[in-house]
Amino acid sequence: MRKIRFLFKFSIFMFVAFLIVMVGLYTYAYFSPKLELTSIGQMYIYDKDSQLVYQGSGSSEWVNLEDISPYLIDAVINVEDKNFYKHQGFDYLRIAKAMLLNIKNKSIVQGASTISQQYIKNMYLDFDQTWRRKIEEAFLTLELEVHYDKDEILEGYLNTINFGAGNYGVLNASKYYFNKDANELSLEEAIMLAGIPKNPSNYNPVNHYDKCIERAKIVALSMYNNNVLDAETYNNLFKEPIEIYGKRETNNLQMLMYYQDAVLKELETLPGIPTSLLDSGSLKIYTSLDMLAQTKLESEILENVTDENLQIASILVDPESGAVRALTGGKNYAESQFNRALQAKRQVGSTMKPFLYYAALENGMTSSTTFASEPTNFVFSNNQVYSPNNFNNIYANKDITMAAALAYSDNIYAVKTHLFLGEETLVETAEKMGITEELTPNPSLALGTSEMTMLNFANGYTTLANGGYLTDNYFIERVEDLNGHVLYEHKNKKKMVLNSNYVYILNEMLSNTSNAKFQSYTSPTALSIASKMSKKYALKTGTTKTDYWTVGYNKDALLMIWLGYDDASEIESVASRWAKNIWVNTIEDYLKEKEDNWYETPSNIVGILQDPVTGKPVTNGSASVFYYVKGSEGNSISPDVKATE
Repeated sequence: MRKIRFLFKFSIFMFVAFLIVMVGLYTYAYFSPKLELTSIGQMYIYDKDSQLVYQGSGSSEWVNLEDISPYLIDAVINVEDKNFYKHQGFDYLRIAKAMLLNIKNKSIVQGASTISQQYIKNMYLDFDQTWRRKIEEAFLTLELEVHYDKDEILEGYLNTINFGAGNYGVLNASKYYFNKDANELSLEEAIMLAGIPKNPSNYNPVNHYDKCIERAKIVALSMYNNNVLDAETYNNLFKEPIEIYGKRETNNLQMLMYYQDAVLKELETLPGIPTSLLDSGSLKIYTSLDMLAQTKLESEILENVTDENLQIASILVDPESGAVRALTGGKNYAESQFNRALQAKRQVGSTMKPFLYYAALENGMTSSTTFASEPTNFVFSNNQVYSPNNFNNIYANKDITMAAALAYSDNIYAVKTHLFLGEETLVETAEKMGITEELTPNPSLALGTSEMTMLNFANGYTTLANGGYLTDNYFIERVEDLNGHVLYEHKNKKKMVLNSNYVYILNEMLSNTSNAKFQSYTSPTALSIASKMSKKYALKTGTTKTDYWTVGYNKDALLMIWLGYDDASEIESVASRWAKNIWVNTIEDYLKEKEDNWYETPSNIVGILQDPVTGKPVTNGSASVFYYVKGSEGNSISPDVKATE
């Protein structure tokens, strides 16, 4: 009996103590400064000229609660916090149930955060699961509850929550996903939106429609269980596909969101950005985006690529800094959010050859070193035979120079060079230039049979375009919080990894792909667009059965274009013309205000007039300048590479 009385008194004491503590806490919260609700949850993305490209939310995007669809309000409350209008910031019964369930399952299977707690967490706190963070969250939640009524809290929550794809706030999300104002949402659209904040990257309907619908059905079930939806309405939801809009009202380029996705992906990797700001979106992000270049690139793609199933990826880089000025990861972001510039791994074809020929120059070969261009079977010690072919089976059937082989993209010459150097040499050279993809050292590597992402491939080409310096291509120049405090600023890190003499010789050889003086038994691979060039470029094309590449640069710009089908279907030759036209029209427009800015000839480099194909000294009109490091002039010895080894 004494124990019962003791427990009773102890319970009364604890209850009274709890009331005193809670009254004290609410009193403290009441006299604390009022929290500001309309200045958080904003994300601003700027271009290189500090012009606003995208605004996530904020006071100018704020929508009043009465202007939000009642369907969405009901859906959010029922799935996130059904007792929202009954509690004072904490749902103690829900907390107790969650604790018992988690103890029973010996893991955290259910949370008990209220809308007020989530709002505070999104606004002001990081997401570390520590006692200090939990206590801070509790105090701020109390402050929120005593200074604002429930409608104000719910309004703030809906205007700042992350709805995925860079959309913060219900107005942005409604317009982006459904092209509607927040008060125009249908029941199904509202339920879909209500499910997204649980996991914005996985549940937004543009990127993951099926997952979004699965989540929406969970939201609908909560509404049904809470008697918000009747059985007939619940059972008839999502019988037909919901149309997704997936576009912005401003800067509504079809492909701009691919660039924004790349920005947000890079943002997650930057040091010094608090997790709370990453999740709430309270940031100003200054990027290297050139809107004029992005607009021109998109218009050229839409004008040239007439096959609706053919996809494209492209990237424009400032070689000196590595700043990415424009990027596309497909033809239409609303139709496909797969970012082919960042995510797709494709064979690069003959655009791999510049890496090979740099290695050749570094290992004693010269621009006039010759190999026979003729049908060749390479037989290896395990009796395997490799029989590469030239494009359209066109061969010189005689010795040709490295300069000619590069201009014509001769595959036989490339494989002979590759085997002469040793298959590991190309792998090591590509790695030195910034290629991090795992390359397989085999005979066909010289012809670009290994797959890599465009962004990583562009790193290697940037090293050639800036004279031999390794630098990371990047999208974000600076990140600030909403008060202007700099959280991150890009610092250029350049390291000389190549011999500038050989880089110069290689770049000169690459300019011959559009040089009419190399017209002979076949044509240079980019001669068809030479008349459109007002400047000198190092240029290389690449072709596989499924891919077309055009990559070219000078000191001021590097532009890379890829065309292909997502299912790796064979591609028609007309795509080669499309890729070249997109490349030349875009880069010429981008550089139209700049002088021709070719590379300065190093002091120990000499030029000699020679026959483009044979490399023999000539003085007539068909001669072209071959460049050498002093002392190696005219060295056109043919290394001994046999058809068997």
